[in-house]
Formats: sequence, C-alpha cells, structure tokens
Amino acid sequence: MQSRTSAAKAVSSDASAALPRRPSASRTTERHSAPGTRDHAIAQRTSSTERGRRASPAAKTPSYSQPRQRNANNAQTAGAQGRGGRVKQYIDPSKFVCEAKQVVRDDYIPQHRFQDFKVHPRIIENLLARGYETPTPIQDQTIVQVLSGRDVTGIANTGTGKTAAFSIPLIHDLVTHMDNRLLVMAPTRELAQQIVEEMLIFSKGCGLKIALLIGGASMNIQTRDLRARPRIVVGTPGRIKDHISQKTLDLSGFNRLVLDEVDRMLDMGFIRDITAILSKLNPDRQSLFFSATLEGDTKNLISRFSKDPVTVSVRVGSTAENVSQDVVWYKDKDDKIERLHDILIGNGCVKTIIFDDTKRLVERLAKELDARGFRVDRIHGDKSQAQRTRAIKRLKADEIDILVATDVAARGIDVSDISHVINYSQPNTYEDYVHRIGRTGRAGKTGCALTFLPK
Repeated sequence: MQSRTSAAKAVSSDASAALPRRPSASRTTERHSAPGTRDHAIAQRTSSTERGRRASPAAKTPSYSQPRQRNANNAQTAGAQGRGGRVKQYIDPSKFVCEAKQVVRDDYIPQHRFQDFKVHPRIIENLLARGYETPTPIQDQTIVQVLSGRDVTGIANTGTGKTAAFSIPLIHDLVTHMDNRLLVMAPTRELAQQIVEEMLIFSKGCGLKIALLIGGASMNIQTRDLRARPRIVVGTPGRIKDHISQKTLDLSGFNRLVLDEVDRMLDMGFIRDITAILSKLNPDRQSLFFSATLEGDTKNLISRFSKDPVTVSVRVGSTAENVSQDVVWYKDKDDKIERLHDILIGNGCVKTIIFDDTKRLVERLAKELDARGFRVDRIHGDKSQAQRTRAIKRLKADEIDILVATDVAARGIDVSDISHVINYSQPNTYEDYVHRIGRTGRAGKTGCALTFLPK
C-alpha cells in the first residue's frame, strides 16, 4: 500500500487504541468475514485498492513552505460556487496546518450533587436512572441561578452539558408553575432535535408536552402538535417564524426563553428572525442565552433582550486546540480519490466526517466510497429531515464509519467521538473551516483535520 501523509497518522491515541491494526491493501489480503460486518467492509475496500488503483509514486509528506501561488491582494478568487453563488475566499494554506495542543484543565470540584438541587423528585429520579451523578461546571453553576429566577448568559463550548444546565431547572419550573411556558431556539434542526430528546429524558413522567418546530418536517403535523398547547416549544428561528406568520403559534403566553448557540444563529443570518420572534414573547420573562463567545452582535442582542443577567463562563480554550491539522496535496482528481482512500483505510480513521461543496459532489463522493467498500452515508439539502436524522443515528451507532456532508447540512451534528474531519473541498471562509473541524477533538479528546488542496 502507498505510504500516507504524516497527517493521516496524527490521530488521537484514544482512537488508535480503539481498533486493531487494519490489513494492508494488497492482493494477498483475503478476508472471509460475514457480509455487513465491519471486517467484511474493510476487506472489500482494501482489496478494491489493487483492483482500481493506478500506478503512481508514493505519497510524500506535504510541504507547507511553498504553497500554490495566488494573488494575495485578491481576497476572493474564482472557484467552486456554493449555494447562492458564494465565491471561495483565498485562505493561506499554512492556516490549515497546526499541531494539536494538550489542553490542560484544572480539576473542577462541583459544589453540588444533583440530589442537592431543589428540583422535583421525578426529575432527580430520571437523572439518576440515566447515570447522571455529578454536574458539569456549567450545570453546577447555572442550575442554581435559573432556579432563583435570574436571567443567565452562559459562555461555554459545545459538549459541556449546556442542555441539561437549562433543561433541569426549567422543567422543574414548568412542573411547579402550571401557567409557565418555555420557548427554546437553536440554530439547526439537528441541535433542536437533540434538545428535545434530552428534555424528554429529564421530563419523563412529568406530564409535559413538547413540540418540535423545524424545517424539513410537516407543517401540518407541527400545527396539530401546537393545537395541543404544549408547555415547551423547541425549534429553529425560520420555522418558528413561519408558524407565527400563519397564526398557528402565539408566543404571548411564553414567559421562559432559551437561545442556544446564539453566536452561530447570528453567523447564519438569523438576527432579524430572532428579533422579530423575541418581540412576540411575554415581556415579563426569564431569559437564558448560551454562546461560545460574547462579542459584537451577540453581546448586543443579549444586552437588549435580558434583564441584569448573571454570566456563567466555563469556556475552556479553543475547540481547534485539540485538533491536529494538516494539508493533503493532490495532482488531479484521480490522485485525490486515491489519497483519500489511503487515509480512510489507515489505523486512526475510526469515525469520519468528509465535507464537499455541493449536493451533487456529496452524492458522487459517497457513491464512489460505497463502491470501494466503505460504510458510508450522506446528508445534504435534498435529504429529508428523517433521512438526515437516520444518517446521523447510523454514525452514532457505528453502523457507518463515514458521513459525507455539505456545510449547511452538517451544522448541528453532535457526535462526540469523531476521529477525523476531512475537507475534501476547501471551505468558503476560514470561519467555515473552524466550524467544520470543531466536530472533532471534543470532550477533551484529540482529533485530526485534513484539508485537500491542489498542487
């Protein structure tokens, strides 16, 4: 098998230890595993390497000191057009290269156990039944403030337990105050779904109805759910605004509010929708805002729509600090797919998300990888919400190893053990790049991000 880039080998020691060494892609490798198993899939794709590989020199370790020459004065260069005709910005290739840092975290000593919080006994039973024992820092510091009725601004990374931090005290509030109603807004369908799933766990047996309002799902079914007067409504700004416009949702009785990942909602252009929605809520309300950063428009929005909020900050470093980043240079499209193949059969690729520019390119790449024997699925804008949800669940359940996605479709994916993020196409902006690679290196683990660039 061809030698791989050093980047393909730079992976988490946790991920490497999770799998035995995979077989070499050679004619002599023969596997007789049952169809549908992981070993069978590996055998298919390693043997197909020899059938379909063209003769080419071994892959060399990429050199970053001499990137392709571009016109640095031109901030935007001609390139692949995304939805809406977006033109890719020029990004210095050296920005895609960085060694992962070992992020040192001080041991946090929680001030409470879940049993110490003065919440409804049924909620405590649900927590203990799911193995919740010790609150995370954001939970430990936020729950008490929410129970006291304060507005809260939470500054925290993804994967710190934010959903439980606001769900536990607000579910208690709804159970003990029958007139209260809660609106939760999230930037993406997937994140909204995940919030509902966790809330259903925490509120089991409490008699609370929850409505999920997201795009890609039936408006008629959502309207039916709203007629049942749910105490909790969770959704994305666009679909919530649709229901307000059609007069199927009246927010005047909602006096509890959560905005999760505020900074991402603003990045996605939801500022007008959010402002319009918040103006419809009960002015005498408790508001909770959660964000990874507190700058510019995010800070202004929170200041405008909250009252003397207490700030809880448990943000630890940058998401990218845990990620080893490197470049894979390729000569042409044939060389590109072969280098990707070599990386994917490497020892460290346990669970991988691959980004490509368009729906058509995502479909083409997923079909090619499937033909090579990889366990793969795809998500993009033409997929229904049910199909997208199923693909993500398959990735979480280890039914597939690879998910190919467009940027928009992948927003909100929360899978804790992604070992690799591969940018098969260059992101449109550096901010898009940071969002992409933020899906690996979570929860203190080390991840790997590789970006394909033409020589």
